[in-house]
Amino acid sequence: MNYHQYYPVDVVNGPGTRCTLFVSGCIHQCKGCYNQSTWRIDSGLPFTQVMEDQIIQDLQDPRIRRQGLSISGGDPLHPANLPAILKLVQRVKTVCPDKDIWLWTGYLFADLTLEQQKVVSFINVLVDGKFVQELHDPALLWRGSSNQVIHRLR
Repeated sequence: MNYHQYYPVDVVNGPGTRCTLFVSGCIHQCKGCYNQSTWRIDSGLPFTQVMEDQIIQDLQDPRIRRQGLSISGGDPLHPANLPAILKLVQRVKTVCPDKDIWLWTGYLFADLTLEQQKVVSFINVLVDGKFVQELHDPALLWRGSSNQVIHRLR
């Protein structure tokens, strides 16, 4: 898996102070997407064990009380991203059980494959649905268009 950006301190992508990871690879390629540079699966930087360790370390930093981890993209549930994302969310839930995980995907919750569902079983909130430019509403919290749904899973 590759990633485009990692923010160790973020207050925009989910509630509270968070760590946020933007991964590469998206098959949806929504018209009006603000993050088109993440569409190619081979763009960005390799997601390494060092980067995974950094995220875990940042989530545990007592100087900053982070609420959790946000994972966006691209699309974290792109088939090529699933092994690395599953490993990451499992580790976060094991090492940092008090932190929540938010994940954004263009796939619909009802249509997820078994492999995608494995990832979702470890997260707290799933924001699903493609960005639809005609339904864009800047007043929406944590989503870009009104068709996208915030699923609170645990």
